[in-house]
Amino acid sequence: MRPPTIAILDFGGQYVQLIARRVRENHVHSVIVPAAVTVEELERQNVVGLILSGGPASVYAAGAPRCSPEVLALPVPVLGICYGLQLACHLLGGEVHAGEAREFGRTVLEVLEPNVLLAHVPQQTSVWMSHGDVVTALSPEFVPLARTQHCPIAAVRHRSRPVYGVQFHPEVSHTPCGGQIIRNFLYDICGCKGEWQVSSVIQDSVAAIRRQVGEKARVICGLSGGVDSSVTAALIHQAIGDRLTCIFVDNGLMRNREVDLVESTFRQHFKVDLRVVDAGERFLDKLEGVTDPQRKRTIIGHEFIEVFKNEARTIPGARFLAQGTLYPDVIESGHGAAGQTANIKLHHNVGGLPADLGFELVEPLRDLFKDEVRRVGEHLGLPEEIVWRHPFPGPGLAVRIAGAVTRDRLRLLREADDVLIEEIRSAGWYNKIAQAFCVLLPVSTVGVMGDDRSYAGQHVAAVRLVESADFMTADWVHIDFELLGRVANRIMNEVEGINRVVYDVSSKPPATIEWE
Repeated sequence: MRPPTIAILDFGGQYVQLIARRVRENHVHSVIVPAAVTVEELERQNVVGLILSGGPASVYAAGAPRCSPEVLALPVPVLGICYGLQLACHLLGGEVHAGEAREFGRTVLEVLEPNVLLAHVPQQTSVWMSHGDVVTALSPEFVPLARTQHCPIAAVRHRSRPVYGVQFHPEVSHTPCGGQIIRNFLYDICGCKGEWQVSSVIQDSVAAIRRQVGEKARVICGLSGGVDSSVTAALIHQAIGDRLTCIFVDNGLMRNREVDLVESTFRQHFKVDLRVVDAGERFLDKLEGVTDPQRKRTIIGHEFIEVFKNEARTIPGARFLAQGTLYPDVIESGHGAAGQTANIKLHHNVGGLPADLGFELVEPLRDLFKDEVRRVGEHLGLPEEIVWRHPFPGPGLAVRIAGAVTRDRLRLLREADDVLIEEIRSAGWYNKIAQAFCVLLPVSTVGVMGDDRSYAGQHVAAVRLVESADFMTADWVHIDFELLGRVANRIMNEVEGINRVVYDVSSKPPATIEWE
């Protein structure tokens, strides 16, 4: 039986995945569903509450996404957030118009009625706003709960139905009381018990894999050395045992000692059938002279498919391809539940592969976030150095070399990256940082090496350190400057060909975590 579930209706909002995470952090199962989800589907999900997400549209505009009125009539509580508040009020007799002033960023909220939704929230508190429209009139059935300077109806409740709404975003960390509001909704309004655990993910995934694969077919899993594909392999191995074959494609774009780590973990620890394909020269030849990042990703994805095809032909009975696709991958590739998210970058493991490879996809992590995947890995017994390893892009170091990818530039980047990771590990910073890496820039820079002026053949390395809970948003790490200085000095002294190091202080958004 499905666990008690909160369904998040996706109206295309940028924070919809954060809502799902916040619910799961409270040990309540959540799913993201399209705005047009049917009542029958919600009933199959064992839904005990609904959250209507934010979104970029105006509820009064032609073609604006909306849910069925029957969904709001379900006998479960509803919480509308931003667009979700406006939609609920609009569908239940209120009016929504463009506001006299748009609100973006931190705003002071004044609580008018400390109803159960706003219980334990200070009378005046800071909240995060991101809207241009406002509810201008409520039906007599609604009661306003809070306001701001430019938004007179910033939170509401229905008099007779368990329908609530907030104009601000409680799911983001910039709303200090947001966690309390979400807990109020989950526990005091929906009656959730907080019984969902990550161990349930393992049990459910193993059962789903067995149902999908059957009793005879083999599964091929593409390993990259990162936590996502490693957890995928461990899950599938638990489900079907020796009917799993893992393929590690060494594309020549890996970090140092990548192959050794994968072999020691899966051949020696899990006793998995592992095939290592040395295809480095093939990939580097195809990338020669290519500088456009999307073109690099396309080439690497295509060659990955071809190498996989060739190796897969040697594995009899293989009908399924397993991949470590995560929910942020799906969102950033434009395959979200609402189908409205912008395509920010290409992921060669999202979309299109079944037709290209002739396999049916198995993606047991597709609905999980990175922190949840790590917890699954710990429960499965994966070694700490894999579970807590920082993310590494599918195209490898090719997208951390701005400009053309050459063997010499790969050497420079590998050596610089080794210095960075060694220093932050020894200083106790590695597990405090979500992602740490170097980027090699296509810039020659003047320097002084010994008594000589250096320029030709000298490069700039950028150090990128970010903190993030979900990798959908991120901030640069305010790291100890002495540590940063040691990293820079060692790179310039030990990596021949790099004579300048810079530190990237860009947040996501507006930047992305990776440079390409």
